[in-house]
Formats: sequence, structure tokens, C-alpha cells
Amino acid sequence: MNLGTRKILDRSFTAVGFGSIAVMGIALLIVLVPIITNGVGSVFFTGTLEHRKMLFNEFGRGNTEELAKENASSEVYRKQIYGMLSAFEAELETMESEKKQDYLSKYGPVKTALQTLIGPLPGEPEAILTRYKYGQTRWGKAEEKLHEFLYETKWDFSNPDAMSKEYFVSRATEFEGTSLVKLFPFVEEHLEDVLRPEFTVYWGFLTDSSVDSHIFGGIWPEIQGTFFLAVGAMLFAFPLGVIAAVYFTEYAREGFFNSILRSANSTLAGVPSIVFGLFGLAFFINTLKVSESKSVLAGSLTLAIMILPTIIRAAEEAILSVPKTYKEASLSLGSTKWNTIMTVILPAALPGIITGGVISLGRAAGETAPIIFTAAVSVGSAIGLADVFSSPTPALSWNIYNLASEHEAAAEIRHVQYGMVLSLVSIVLLLNLSAILLRARISKKLKG
Repeated sequence: MNLGTRKILDRSFTAVGFGSIAVMGIALLIVLVPIITNGVGSVFFTGTLEHRKMLFNEFGRGNTEELAKENASSEVYRKQIYGMLSAFEAELETMESEKKQDYLSKYGPVKTALQTLIGPLPGEPEAILTRYKYGQTRWGKAEEKLHEFLYETKWDFSNPDAMSKEYFVSRATEFEGTSLVKLFPFVEEHLEDVLRPEFTVYWGFLTDSSVDSHIFGGIWPEIQGTFFLAVGAMLFAFPLGVIAAVYFTEYAREGFFNSILRSANSTLAGVPSIVFGLFGLAFFINTLKVSESKSVLAGSLTLAIMILPTIIRAAEEAILSVPKTYKEASLSLGSTKWNTIMTVILPAALPGIITGGVISLGRAAGETAPIIFTAAVSVGSAIGLADVFSSPTPALSWNIYNLASEHEAAAEIRHVQYGMVLSLVSIVLLLNLSAILLRARISKKLKG
């Protein structure tokens, strides 16, 4: 190959390398930007008076005097709304039966939409579920609900050759000639006076427990459960992985038995995570009975088996990267093989071992399938350290899936879903960053 061709190839490979990095960076931005922008909205948002009421009633948080003043200011406009409803209900009693029934069928959705917007109406029975005790706690959602209050959604099926088209009909036109027609422009004009929106920083999203299946409250039980599961997995997997790596690199001899062990370790690294979940259910819960049902212990053991091959491989590579002269110098000075491993080889390999361990910890924190059958529950409170042997726990990875796909009000709690995703991504990134910093610090100490 001549020099010119070699230069062209070198430049081509360099360009492809930079191009690949750029594509990966763009893909990462495409994924992370919506997660960050929407996830931050779970903590920083425009909250309404209903949000402050919820915090005071459910968590005992807030200033009583300020809340009373805000309630008084809001009540001025609420009473006018309630008065319009009462006037129309009185008007209904004077109508003919057929006309009354027609208006009642239209009036029901109006009351429901209004209650969803500003909270319970006078005379309504006390709600059992917390979600019906308050109006919209976020101003962005309140504006969406205002549109639903003002307009009725309908569909046009007139064209059989095309899909139906969505269009909106003003609810006010349905009540022309009645006293209720004044309600719609009044609510539209004075909604800010009723809900009193203001910028809110809600750190309780990270420290509070959920209320009414994450309609309100925070995600602390999920964060704590993720921490328990990931750390528990490392407590089992890390020592076993390092011991196995020491055996493979320092004691194992070439042969059929060790070949089988290495093949098994490589095979485990490629097994789908859902298989580990089923294995954990069958082996740890049904056979060994480490707990009567789902528990943090069973989930941690399952995750430990899943990340064990990665830890073994990382530790093995780290040990093999230690110069042989270290071992030879130690043995020549009369040290035993075991003492050489413990005092010379493992300390020198420690940066690589810890890096592999923390990366595995990040993987354990983000896994969903292995904990579905062994540890995770959809809704639950934070558990104590003593409960890890017998109690299941919420976890970020499982609850993200559950809230996005199975929750009855999934569209109403997008901020919770994105907040969970951002929290999980942040935890994994922090773990990886800590691995880099820890490795650099240990390497610096080893170099003197």
C-alpha cells in the first residue's frame, strides 16, 4: 500500500470515527432533552392554590395565615360561580319535564368539568379518593381542563372515505337563553383569581410519598427502593465476583471444568433479564423460600446473579492488567501467594475492579424485568431497613413502566413519569461519575 492511499484511509477512518461520535451525541441529546425539560417540570412548575391546599392537608406543609388569605380571596369568585350554578338549578325546576331532562343531560358534564377544574362544589358528597378532593394543582393542567370545560369534543364521521375529524363545540351555545350562559365567560376570565397560580419549587417530589397512586405527592419510596435493591445486589455480587476473578486468574488451570465455568459465565452475561426474574421467583422464593412472597432480599439476590458475570469479567481484566513484575517481586521477597494477591495484586487492580462494580450497580438500579416477579410493587410506602427481608418495595424502573402504560390516569401524570425517568438517569449518571472520580483518586494514590 502506497503512502497516499494510507493517508486517505487514515483520514477516512478518522472522519467515520468523528461522525459516529457526532451521531451518538445527537441521539443522546434527542433522548435526554425531553427527559430533562419535562422531568424538571416535576419540581419547578406553576402551582395553584389547590396544590398549596393539598400540601397543607396531606403533608402539613405551608403557612396557615397565608393560606387562609388566599382562600378568602379565591372564595370571592368561587361564590359567584356557585351562585350561577344555584340560579340555573332553580331555573331548571320551572322548566317543562322534557326540556328539563335535555338540559340536565348537558348540565352533568359541565358540573363534572368544573369540579375537575376548581375542586369540589358545595352540596356534593365528600369524595373518598384524594384526587376528587382538589381541583387542578398545576396551572398548565388547569388551562387544559378549562378548554374541556368551555368546549365539548365531537367527531365528524360524514366522510366515509376519510378518518373522523375532531372538532369542538362551545358549551355556552347549548345553554343560550338560560342563566348558566354567563358562567362560561366568567370562569374563563377569572380562573386565575380562583386558582391563584404562582411559581412553585416542590422539592417534596423527591422526598414525599405518593398520594392516591401518584396523582399527588412524590417518589421517595421508589428512590429508596431502587437504592435498597441496587446496594443489596452489590453486597452479594461484588465479593463473589472478585473471588471468582481471583480464582480464574490465579488458581484455575486449563481443563474441562474451568472451560465449563468460563462458558457458563459468558452465557449468563447474555441471558435476557426476564429469565433472571423467572429464575429468582422459582429458585429464591419458591425453592429456597428466602421470603414468603416478593421481597427486597429476593430481588437483590436475583439482581446479584444477573450482574455477577459483568463483575467477574471486569475484575478479571483488572487483575490481568497488573504488571507481572509486581507479583514476581513480592514472591521473590518471600511472600506467600495469597498474601501477594491480597497486598499487591488486588490493591493495584482496585481502580478497574471498582469501576466494573459501580457500572454493574448502575445496571442493577435500572433493571425492570428481574424485579417484576421478585421485589417490585406498583404502589407502596417507604420501607425500613428491617423490612428488606420480608417486604416488597416500589422501584423507579418498574414504576416508570407501570405509570406510563397501566395507570388509569397516565395522561394526567406525565410530569411524574418524566420526573421518575430523570431521577433514574441522574442516579445512574452519578454512579458512573463516582466510579470515574474514585478510580482517578485511587490511581493517584497508587502512583504516589
